[in-house]
Amino acid sequence: MSIKENYLKIREEVPGHVKIVLAAKTRTKNEVEEAVSSGAGIIGENYVQEAEKMYQALGDKSKSVKWHMIGGLQKNKINKALRIFDIVETVDSLKLADALNKRAKRAEKIVRVFIEINIGSEITKIGVKPEYDAVKKLAVNISKFWNLKLEGLMTMGPRTGNPEKIRPYFKKTKDIFDRLKNANIPNTPNTDLKYLSMGMSNSYKVAIQEGSNMIRLGTVIFGSRNSDLN
Repeated sequence: MSIKENYLKIREEVPGHVKIVLAAKTRTKNEVEEAVSSGAGIIGENYVQEAEKMYQALGDKSKSVKWHMIGGLQKNKINKALRIFDIVETVDSLKLADALNKRAKRAEKIVRVFIEINIGSEITKIGVKPEYDAVKKLAVNISKFWNLKLEGLMTMGPRTGNPEKIRPYFKKTKDIFDRLKNANIPNTPNTDLKYLSMGMSNSYKVAIQEGSNMIRLGTVIFGSRNSDLN
């Protein structure tokens, strides 16, 4: 099947309230352009440098979609990131939030952010500890930054060929999300928790069943890439 057929098939199967983020890492301009022409409205990039190249390559089409940072953001890349991304899904520390807020203030921008949770406590992945108190503490601190707007949580879950093995991790993330939504976070104008970004090509169906309303899809739309399961 073509990229267009893959995208339209998934868009038809997935509930309307669930947003699809194209995981565009290492994909070509033509591949991404085909998905965008098919109706895809969000491009997710893992690296600022790759995002810059794709943004430029897409020309006018780059302005017709939203851009999400779905990889770790280095502080020395923030200024460039602010010129491209609409949402940074991977805020995992107060230091990064503070640096983002300072740069956003200089740029006179409000940056929409998600907190990334390392739900599997994996040493190879970034993210806040999978504990409600740790996530809430960061959320409260982010709410004090007037140039940041906290809109969601994001997680990956352990990498496995069996999506059922990830289900407990998605359940736990959804529980943290629900508790945080009901918490009395100060500075409420800067906190509007509405997105739960979890689920990738091999796990998005389980993720949606467990409450995800934003999925990040690469392989299932673009086709395999070195047996990657993004």
